[in-house]
Amino acid sequence: MLLVILEELYQFTTSDEERFLVGPQNRFIKLLEEELNCDIIVSFGVLKAAGKPEELKKLKKVITLMIEFHHHNIVISDRDVINLITMVTDASVDDIINLYKNKEIVVNTVDGKSIFAKTLRQKEYIRAMKSDSIVFGIGAAGTGKTYLAVMYGISQLKSGNVKKLILTRPAVEAGEKLGFLPGDLKEKVDPYLIPLYDALDEGLGKETVAKLIEKGTIEIAPLAYMRGRTLDNAFIILDEAQNTTSPQMKMFLTRLGFNSQMVITGDDTQIDLPNKNGSGLIEAINLLSDIKGIKIVRFMRGDVMRHPIVAKIIEKYEGMDK
Repeated sequence: MLLVILEELYQFTTSDEERFLVGPQNRFIKLLEEELNCDIIVSFGVLKAAGKPEELKKLKKVITLMIEFHHHNIVISDRDVINLITMVTDASVDDIINLYKNKEIVVNTVDGKSIFAKTLRQKEYIRAMKSDSIVFGIGAAGTGKTYLAVMYGISQLKSGNVKKLILTRPAVEAGEKLGFLPGDLKEKVDPYLIPLYDALDEGLGKETVAKLIEKGTIEIAPLAYMRGRTLDNAFIILDEAQNTTSPQMKMFLTRLGFNSQMVITGDDTQIDLPNKNGSGLIEAINLLSDIKGIKIVRFMRGDVMRHPIVAKIIEKYEGMDK
C-alpha cells in the first residue's frame, strides 16, 4: 500500500511571495505537481501538498529555493523550475542559489542573449574550459556539452585569445572514407555537422559565420582532416568523440599546439562503431584522467536541458542497459 500524506509545507508572508511561487497562470504549481507526482493546494496564504513522503521532501526543498530566489530578486522560468526539481536531489540549497546569483556567463549571442551555466555540472564544465588545456565533456544529448563548448570557443575567438576555432567530428556514416561520396568536401560533410553550424549561427550570426569560414578563422571538418597538423593558437572541439577509434583519438590529442585548447565531447552510451569496445573516448578518459591540465566532466541525467520528458526517456534506456 502506497503511503500518501497531506502536509502543510509553507505559509506565505506576502502576496508577492505567493504570486511568485504559483507562477503565471499557475504554471509553476502545475509543473511541480506533474514532475513530483503530487497534489498542491494554495489557500488563504498556505501551501499544502499531498503525495508520497520522498516527493514531498523534494517539493519542500524546491519551494524553499523558489522563495529564496524571490527574496534575491532572481527571475525564473518554467525551465528553471524543472531544473530546480532535478538539481535538488544531489545539490545543496546554497550551491543552487549561488549558481543563479553568480551566473557563470560564457558569451553573449548575436541577439544579446547571455549564455550561462544552468546546472552545477555545467558550471564545473565552464570553469574547466577556463583553466585546463584539454577538457572532456561526457554525457547524454541535451546536457549542453557541445553547445557550451562552441559558445566558449566563440568567446575565446572574440576576445582574441585564439586566432582560430576548429570544430570536428568523426564521420562515422562515411567511415571517414569521404572519397566514396559524390560531391566536394562541403557537400559531403555539411549535413553531418549541422548541429555545430546551428550553435555557431546562434552565437555569431549566419553572415559572420560564413565570412569567418571563408577566411579560415572558423574551420569545420571531419576528423580525418586533422591528421599531420599541429594546431597552434586555436580552440578545437571534437564532437561525438565516442565514435573515434583509439588511433583516431591519439592522433587528435597529439595535434594540440602552443596557446591552444581542446574540448572533447561525447556520450559513452551511444557508440556507433562496429566494435563498441574500441571507443577512443572511453580509452582516453580511463588512460589520461591523472594528467594535470586534463579535466573530465561527467554530466548526469539532471543536466539534460531539453524537454522534461527527454530526461525520463534517458532514464528508462539507461535502466534497460544495466
